Amino acid sequence: MSSSTVRLTVAQALVRFLSVQYTERDGVRHRLIAGTWGIFGHGNVAGVGQALLEAGEEAMPYHQGRNEQSMVHAAVGHARQLNRLSAQAVTTSIGPGATNLVTGAALATINRLPVLLLPGDYFASHAPDPLLQQLEHPVEADVSVNDTLRPVSRYFDRITRPEALIPSALHAMRVLADPAETGAVTLALPQDVQAEAYDWPEEFLAERVWPVRRPAPDPAELAAAVQAIRSARRPLLVAGGGVHHSEAEDALRAFVEATGVPVASTQAGKGSLRFDHPADLGGIGHTGTSASDDLARTADLVIGVGTRYTDFTTASGTLFQNPDVRFLNLNITGFDAHKLSARTLVCDARSGLTLLTEALAGHRVDAAYEAEYRAGRERWDAVVEAAYRAGDDTAVPTQTQVLGALDAVVGDDDVVINAAGSLPGDLHKLWRARSPRQYHLEYGYSCMGYEIPAAIGVQQAAPGTPVWALVGDGTYLMMPTEIVTAVQEGLPVNVVLLQNHGYASIGGLSAETGGERFGTAYRYRAADGSFTGAPLPVDLAANAASLGMEVLRAKTVGELREALAAARASDRPTCVYVETDTTRATSPGAEAWWDVPVAEVAGREAAVEARERYDRQVTARRHHL
Repeated sequence: MSSSTVRLTVAQALVRFLSVQYTERDGVRHRLIAGTWGIFGHGNVAGVGQALLEAGEEAMPYHQGRNEQSMVHAAVGHARQLNRLSAQAVTTSIGPGATNLVTGAALATINRLPVLLLPGDYFASHAPDPLLQQLEHPVEADVSVNDTLRPVSRYFDRITRPEALIPSALHAMRVLADPAETGAVTLALPQDVQAEAYDWPEEFLAERVWPVRRPAPDPAELAAAVQAIRSARRPLLVAGGGVHHSEAEDALRAFVEATGVPVASTQAGKGSLRFDHPADLGGIGHTGTSASDDLARTADLVIGVGTRYTDFTTASGTLFQNPDVRFLNLNITGFDAHKLSARTLVCDARSGLTLLTEALAGHRVDAAYEAEYRAGRERWDAVVEAAYRAGDDTAVPTQTQVLGALDAVVGDDDVVINAAGSLPGDLHKLWRARSPRQYHLEYGYSCMGYEIPAAIGVQQAAPGTPVWALVGDGTYLMMPTEIVTAVQEGLPVNVVLLQNHGYASIGGLSAETGGERFGTAYRYRAADGSFTGAPLPVDLAANAASLGMEVLRAKTVGELREALAAARASDRPTCVYVETDTTRATSPGAEAWWDVPVAEVAGREAAVEARERYDRQVTARRHHL
């Protein structure tokens, strides 16, 4: 070995390389790969597993998971809490361990959140083919199950020779650290190559810092944007997740307070303004507030900041109805900035908002417009209060009352996590976000099972922060396994488990679209074969207790409030279990449409009526060109 090289296995070199990678933004440095989750099998136990053992916890902390998908969710929760400046890696064996990564990878990439995936792979030498769990393709010998990760990865490579790791690892770090490119990154590692030795240049293993830039807008684009805002009579700003990722909340508040432009938020952008700011109108779109959606229908300029404009935000293209409406999109990616035929500001959210505020000095929306939207938000505040307080303390709580009880308990820095079911709609409409990190909704992929592992990732990223995973019974049954990890690591996450005996959200959607709630209830079969019998005798609280959690059962609103307070004060993982009252409708209805196609021809009356409603709604769709 020469003085300029170090002899290591491929896996040892990769772990050492990852341990000295950093991001830096605004002069603050973070470890790019803060730790590695892993479940070991024959595809990685003697490679990456041995390398992690040899490196030690200080160089590369190791986290033991129970399910490969949930390990990715935990890593994504960690990255989001730290504004994408720090990520985690996930190592698996070949076969099902590797394919279990696909759902988590899709979630990460769709939400533009960094995670490094290190699945084991077949032998590069093909010496023992076919080996256990290997997919044999009859005409493409270089295909493995890891190729399922290609479409959901922002960067993918299979390391079939030791020296190939050097450029590939550098490309992987570049993508992870780039806010315009980031998502899931996959380095597939053939198990024989992992264990192969090579003389590595010391330069490759040296500390490296990846700058996270704040690109400013093009001056011509900025001038055009300023003119568009000055000309608008009814501007509305839509805050997306990019506001949080860029830590642009203060810049947004300064822009709003200088110009009077009101703010509506996507699921990812909620909390960009504190809930009680006079210009904060709450959520927008299908699950939005009346204050936001009423204004969106008449807005003549929509300023999108860090948003992807999903169908929930645009109400499937039916929300922005002003014939003269135009769009101005500020986004770090040109791909998103150009949506809806918008004027573009391709730049960092904080940089762009700061320069807009400076260039708009002296400009402010009309006082009558401010009075109008402030009155709208006051009316919605009354709706929230009614939903939270419906009934008395002796009543079985509805879902919105559960949120009201939690609202009364949390502090400004608590983090509330959810992803799927009927809760995202209620949270988007009703939750009073007190701080930028409090509202943690994964709604890009809306993946059942995300909440509990993500809570672990957030707790790792922000020790001492109270973290709440809100889950219904359907979501809980998808992926409760990481409760064991929380118990093992002593992470005091709180799980609020709502028992409503089925898929409540899809049940409601099914009823609205003519599906008659088919296949959505957790009940015994009736005599006619339908799932309309008695509720199943499933005790999910006992299940959580069997996995090591402290469990607090609450039957009434009063008991629930006490249980939530006790959970927040606890220093161990705690589950608050409550069976909700689904007979009382206390959640506000949808303020805007969502396009879910309905059967054009059907013999059942419910589907025929649903199609008639659909045909009326779809006529409101606009293509903004």
